[in-house]
Amino acid sequence: MAANKDVLKHRVADEIDQHAEELVRLAQTVLRHPEPGFREVKTSALVQETLQSWSISVQNNIAITGLRATLNGGEPGPTVAILGELDSLIVPGHPYADAVTNAAHACGHHAQIGMLLSVARGLLATGVLRALAGRVVLLAVPAEEYIEVAFREGLRQAGRIEFLGGKPELIRLGQFDDVDIAMLTHTTSGTEHKKLALGTTNNGVLAKQVQFIGKAAHAGGAPWNGVNALNAAMISLTALNSLREAFPERDTVRIHPIITKGGDAVNSVPADVRMELFVRARTLDALFAVTEKVDRCLRAGALATGCKVKISTYPGYLPMLNDPALSNVYRANAAVLVGEESVGLVRHRGSSTDMGDVSHLLPALHPYAGGAKGEAHGPNYLIEDWENTVLTASKAMAFTIIDLLGDGAQQAREVKAKHRPRMTKEEYLSTMRGLFQERVFTE
Repeated sequence: MAANKDVLKHRVADEIDQHAEELVRLAQTVLRHPEPGFREVKTSALVQETLQSWSISVQNNIAITGLRATLNGGEPGPTVAILGELDSLIVPGHPYADAVTNAAHACGHHAQIGMLLSVARGLLATGVLRALAGRVVLLAVPAEEYIEVAFREGLRQAGRIEFLGGKPELIRLGQFDDVDIAMLTHTTSGTEHKKLALGTTNNGVLAKQVQFIGKAAHAGGAPWNGVNALNAAMISLTALNSLREAFPERDTVRIHPIITKGGDAVNSVPADVRMELFVRARTLDALFAVTEKVDRCLRAGALATGCKVKISTYPGYLPMLNDPALSNVYRANAAVLVGEESVGLVRHRGSSTDMGDVSHLLPALHPYAGGAKGEAHGPNYLIEDWENTVLTASKAMAFTIIDLLGDGAQQAREVKAKHRPRMTKEEYLSTMRGLFQERVFTE
């Protein structure tokens, strides 16, 4: 007689608890060896070695550093993917920053890897997988943090990737073609989010690289013979700031640039100045409207100074959409684990994630686990409650899998039947490829 879902959940929880020290230690190992996107060699190897030590076969080198493993249920059925992100940020001053690269886990991805491995370990408990109808795919994903655009553009030019983010690459490579439902849990330092929290929506994002090209001259002797590209950039930044009042609050627009090169020498009029910037908004329509306004501001700085400007636009990530039916399944399990009073809600966020791309194609869930402190992406972002962020968060996902794939996968089929994808894979790829753009403007 097949075990009921509650029995299976107890087995999973016991298995995770029995390996708790090892699972937390794995997440802490990732913390101590941070690697930015498409360079996560050590982290990828750690995940692969761990899964293989549990007799789980692993496909590696997907989108350079990504991994995939599959756990088969006792009978055919839908496929649920659990995702964990391999990459770090670049955060100088973080207590666990790499001394050479300044890479640091200031967003909790190391805890995600701990969750991914914990879910896998839990599902290996006696009799659990054979009681499920379908498959569980484990995806260790590279390059969620959209950083080092120039480096990634180099990878693209070399033909090693097409898109600059990990999940878009995995979509392109067909890693989601056989996936019906996808889940990933993020950490949060917001105490108002409680122990476990449902997600709602996030902004989408486009990335731009900008080069202002002027004319060098002696900055002290004859600056009038030059054309100052740094002045062009500064005028553009002022123009961008003047736009902010023109954006409706409902669109939650964010524009944030950095100057990556301000010139070549202090005694020479800057002739080559470069910027990276992000444009974010709540909807695709708003995102596309804002990017045109941003380009006008960049052109304005060049026009005012007589520079040339090259604007390279890259597809970033689509807005995040959590599936309501899937959220309901997760919420019930979260309440069992931490109590109804400790289940929160994360309302719309101005940040972006490439889980949004997945959510446009299939039912997706992006909940949050409390237990971090400090500012996300800041030098003070640290995990305090390892039990909640690794062990409890993984139990919530594993329990959700059991509800979805237990009893002949009835709930998974219902979630899938209710879901209406925003795009097909072909439409997604066409949209993303259409966002690549390079334009050059002269006076």
